[in-house]
Amino acid sequence: MRLETLLPLGKVDPGLRTPETPLDIGSVGRLAAFLEEIGYGGIAVEETKDDPFIVMALAAAATTRLHLTTAVAIAFPRSPTVTAMTAWTLQKLSGGRFTLGLGSQVRAHIQRRFGMAWSPAGPWMREYVAAVRAVWDCWQNGTKLDVRGQHYNIDLMVPLFDAGPIAHPHIPIHLAAVNSVMCQVAGEVADGIRPHPVCTPSYIAEVMLPAARRGAAKAGRSLSDFRVAMKPLVASARTEEALAPKVRDARARIAFYASTPAYRAAFEHLGLGEMAKEASLLSRAQRWEELPALISDEVLHQFAVIGTYDTIGRRLTERFAGVVTDVEFSIAVQDDQDRETLAGLARDIQAVPEDRARAAIMGAR
Repeated sequence: MRLETLLPLGKVDPGLRTPETPLDIGSVGRLAAFLEEIGYGGIAVEETKDDPFIVMALAAAATTRLHLTTAVAIAFPRSPTVTAMTAWTLQKLSGGRFTLGLGSQVRAHIQRRFGMAWSPAGPWMREYVAAVRAVWDCWQNGTKLDVRGQHYNIDLMVPLFDAGPIAHPHIPIHLAAVNSVMCQVAGEVADGIRPHPVCTPSYIAEVMLPAARRGAAKAGRSLSDFRVAMKPLVASARTEEALAPKVRDARARIAFYASTPAYRAAFEHLGLGEMAKEASLLSRAQRWEELPALISDEVLHQFAVIGTYDTIGRRLTERFAGVVTDVEFSIAVQDDQDRETLAGLARDIQAVPEDRARAAIMGAR
């Protein structure tokens, strides 16, 4: 199992930011080098308040071994050709360590934040990934560029804009997913999926991976190298006393996720559909302070991994080793003790073989 960290997201980070302060762009290189030094397998960055591709470039320039992933960049507001060029450049800079993680975003953000027309995300993403790969194929192999679809018609690549071949032309593409439609698309055209934190191990194993296998069978491709990369919902601290507010935060986040219709399937899978509907009603009424009370201790522990630093690594691997190949986790590094704790977590988690997860991906019993 590969241990990674999601740089700008989360209540706990390896010094990158606190909930009250933004990501310090100037520190990305130093902190990426630190993570490489203590044994992390990779770093990932989401697209919220900073351009993830710029953050990845800073991390790539400061490291030599870390895997680098956008987790995720929003696909549809960018032309596939623009995304193809950015990924190509990062792959060159990193010497083949880059993974392009893409997400669709929900309808409201596509329409009202990006000012674009909405279209069903699954078919759109399938066409988007194919277009990106067609541009790469043109640059690497001189293949005639001829993309024709509902959303994109791309057939012009003159020598001035031809990026040309690179030493590591295979750039893995991972798709953010919750519902089975996007998981099937990932199985058809992508190299991995990124389950949302609300996706429990049983939901991944019983809903997401079977959908990915259906997609792979439809496309006639193997999932032998397919990856499942995830930042689980974690509440962790050095002491039990310091853990209490982290647990309160986790409860509130689960309630918020339950109120979001796009994540409903993950709750319905556990028989929590009515609770999720109640959460949605409270959300619409803006009765935010009432949401956490919906989350019982039983539900809390179904969705969140909770423990002090000396137990959290074991609890993460116990829960996710059977379905996840890449797990993302971090703690705030304040002193040498925290540094050694983080290094120990990296050693312990990355010592876990991928055999069980690989069997689950392939559908082996």
